[in-house]
Amino acid sequence: MKLVTVEQMKSIEQEADANGLSYDDMMENAGLGLADFILDMFADEIEPKVLGLVGPGNNGGDTLVALTHLVKEGWKAKAYLVKRKSDELVGRFQEAGGEVVAASKDKEFESLGSALENVDLLLDGVLGTGVKLPLKGDVGDVLAETTAILDELDEVPFVIAVDCPSGIDCDTGEAADECIAADLTVTMAAVKQGLLKLPAFEFVGNLEVVDIGLPDNLPSLRTLQIEVAVADTVAEILPERPLDSHKGTFGAALIAAGSVNYTGAALLSGQAAYRVGAGLVTLAVPAPLHTALAGQLPEATWILLPHEVGVISATAAEVLVKNLEHVTALLIGPGLGTEDKTKEFVQNLLSGESAPKKSSSRIGFLPSEGEKKEEVNGSLPPVVVDADGLKLLAKISDWHKLLPGGSVLTPHPGEMAVLTGLSKEEIQEDRQAIAGKFAKKWGHVVVLKGAFTIVASPDGRTTIIPVASPALARAGTGDVLAGLIVGLRAQGLEAFDAAVAGAWIHAQAGLYAADDLGTSASVLASDVLNSVSDVLSDLT
Repeated sequence: MKLVTVEQMKSIEQEADANGLSYDDMMENAGLGLADFILDMFADEIEPKVLGLVGPGNNGGDTLVALTHLVKEGWKAKAYLVKRKSDELVGRFQEAGGEVVAASKDKEFESLGSALENVDLLLDGVLGTGVKLPLKGDVGDVLAETTAILDELDEVPFVIAVDCPSGIDCDTGEAADECIAADLTVTMAAVKQGLLKLPAFEFVGNLEVVDIGLPDNLPSLRTLQIEVAVADTVAEILPERPLDSHKGTFGAALIAAGSVNYTGAALLSGQAAYRVGAGLVTLAVPAPLHTALAGQLPEATWILLPHEVGVISATAAEVLVKNLEHVTALLIGPGLGTEDKTKEFVQNLLSGESAPKKSSSRIGFLPSEGEKKEEVNGSLPPVVVDADGLKLLAKISDWHKLLPGGSVLTPHPGEMAVLTGLSKEEIQEDRQAIAGKFAKKWGHVVVLKGAFTIVASPDGRTTIIPVASPALARAGTGDVLAGLIVGLRAQGLEAFDAAVAGAWIHAQAGLYAADDLGTSASVLASDVLNSVSDVLSDLT
């Protein structure tokens, strides 16, 4: 799904009209598409009833077209006209057998209340994308009264917002106090950017897009580079799993992670990489962590790294590089800690040099004292960097030049602040632009985590994950995300596709986990991990 500003959508419609697809045609297509969507949703309903709140603009027109089509399919339909005069669309609806009530003649809202008590579906088609807040006069009164009536009903109709919930600023995401909360928003042609901002998103419900017949070759449409991730596109991204597969078919992920203070991070990321389909997962961890972790992930293989007081030491790069031969993707970062010795490990790994070697009695990986710094294999597989790995990168000069091209970085706003020197507030004010700017500057894919995670590619492509949920606001969920991305990368997905698919699956798994538990407050990172298989099942 494409993401647009209000002005971009106007330009697209103007260009379509100039090229032979009239505004009337677009409205007809929008209304019929909406009606078809509704018919599929309510296919098992007996004698369904619908009330449409019909405003004076194009949204009201879309709603009337849909209502007329529903009447022809056997629905009982009523149109409640809000500042809309009788016109051709109203006449068509009445001729088909629909009932019309004018809000101007329903001073006490008795007809509105009676209708809401007896319908299965409410269509909100009062206001569209051109609304200016605050709302004034009759329109605001009707919306406020509708919300008040719905709050009092024992059985509430399903609410669909047509294009957008009435009273939403579709650019800024501001929301009028009178907004009706939708269960589903069916938006036309493309997602308006304000729908994926707060507080507007709280009124959107689920989000679907209806085709209005726009030609694919419209220049104003083709130049749009911002997408909204949806199930269909993610399903297309995922690698096939042929019947004659073996573990090598699905790649080998190596995860350099963990320290004594953050033992679980390595486990969560490793489990996630396996759960998303990687054929082999190897965990490279400080040696003391092995005993605690090995029994919890018997499917993994292990590389025990040199350590100092439980954190990866500078000399570990040489050990890791010797084990890269068959690795198809490398994750660096979960739970590493930010000690200088671990920074040197990351720097040595990326620069292709091991640290000066010193003797040690802790474990047998360290060479004897006095040996000089020597080159190690600088050919790295595709890389994903997360968590403490990002903070360590920020301490290394020209770090972005040392990473293999097309690496994936997965910062939350705090980590992005460390990498960029910007404040978290500056980043959050324009997440989309910031992610895109630095993806291009660094030459790597940036996954800017948070509500409506942004995935930005150096080539200008950007995808937004349309999820904002406190279910993911829990320690360890980022480790799961990093594991999903490296697992997909290991299977051969291009960096941007792996990041988009991983972020979408991760967000959906958070929603699934909250639904299973009945509350987002109780969701643990392991619950998100355990829901990944359910998300994948629904995609296939």
